[in-house]
Amino acid sequence: MLKGIPTIISPDLMKALMEMGHGDEIVITDGNFPAASCAKNILVRCDGHNVPEVLKAILKFLPLDTYSDKPVGLMAVVPGDNVVPVIWDKYKEIIRENENREIDIEYIERFEFYERAKKAYVIVYTSERAQYANIILRKGVIKEC
Repeated sequence: MLKGIPTIISPDLMKALMEMGHGDEIVITDGNFPAASCAKNILVRCDGHNVPEVLKAILKFLPLDTYSDKPVGLMAVVPGDNVVPVIWDKYKEIIRENENREIDIEYIERFEFYERAKKAYVIVYTSERAQYANIILRKGVIKEC
């Protein structure tokens, strides 16, 4: 163990975060997402955890891309589905707390989201039960002051 690293961040997840470069994407999924079939590179399982707690832990280390108009993507609600993803409000709060700025969010059609997830550097599977709880983050750069 190391100081300051939340226990929810496994060695495999920390390694993946460290290996990611500018523009690489990480997908944090809910329990219904086909994570194993979409993960073409790295799959990290965070069974027993939910997306907000994983998102909060990851954003302690991962800067969001400032060169992208929308460095965060959410799976859009399928037309006709009467779901209101209230979990998105929690995501926006967590992002705002960690980035100290407003972030524009992209809403991505379900099958387009799957295709984008297949290109992600890492997919983090959680046991989140909320529908439409999947989120994509694009890694930014650490700028020297």
